[in-house]
Amino acid sequence: MTSPPGSDGNRGSDAEPRPMVCVRCGARSAQPRPTWTCSVENGVRIHFCDTCSRENLRAIEGRLDSAWW
Repeated sequence: MTSPPGSDGNRGSDAEPRPMVCVRCGARSAQPRPTWTCSVENGVRIHFCDTCSRENLRAIEGRLDSAWW
């Protein structure tokens, strides 16, 4: 891949990584967890911890919005 003239090619993000927060119980994780569930509801990305995901697995598989859980 080629960088534009006058560019050093370093286009990293200036934003600090934010901790993930479970929208159901409020659990926090400083880094992404493979056991957490990510959902996009009404155009907003939300996360559920592994416990809340496990407890509501059928609703998640049925594609119900979290408001119905």
